[in-house]
Amino acid sequence: MTNPPTNPVPPAATGPISAPSAWNVANALTVLRLVLVPLFVWLLLRDGGADDEIRLLATAAFVVAIVTDRFDGDLARRWNLVTNFGKIADPIADKALTGAAFIGLSILGELPWWVTIVVMVREWGVTALRFWVIRVGVMPASRGGKLKTVLQAIALGLYLLPWQSVAVLHWTAVAFMGAALLVTIVTGLDYVRRALRLHAAAKRPLP
Repeated sequence: MTNPPTNPVPPAATGPISAPSAWNVANALTVLRLVLVPLFVWLLLRDGGADDEIRLLATAAFVVAIVTDRFDGDLARRWNLVTNFGKIADPIADKALTGAAFIGLSILGELPWWVTIVVMVREWGVTALRFWVIRVGVMPASRGGKLKTVLQAIALGLYLLPWQSVAVLHWTAVAFMGAALLVTIVTGLDYVRRALRLHAAAKRPLP
């Protein structure tokens, strides 16, 4: 009689791989960003934005929220924590935060309303385009779109600082906002082009 092997090879695991739980650190950061939005708005609009200390707190809340946006996606992909909740909540949190900053600054009279309107139309327009073509393809974020996000974050952070009477700070903020607005428009038009091409390709008969 032969002896059994001393180190038997375990049978291969079978069955479907379980999906990650929605209760994870990446989604927690996304929820934190959503929670910070009303706090940020309250701090920004309190006393008409005239209190420097409160304005700094508003800026800090915005910066913390922006930082969570940088890390939650990376954590989700690196640790296999991508969930349907995260896919939906992450872009909503992003647009809620930046939208609140644009609108709040316009309410305070520190940013022209036309700038806010152009940005809002672009952001929600691209979201509508993604839903329009979702059955025929996916439009991932382009490099230009990522640059737009970075420029908007920097520009908004500079505008939120309370020392706008300092010429260097003010004109630096204006320069970044101008660059952000230009990239916002250009990438918005590019998304329109990509969406139309995807939709046209889906309707084209197969050879």
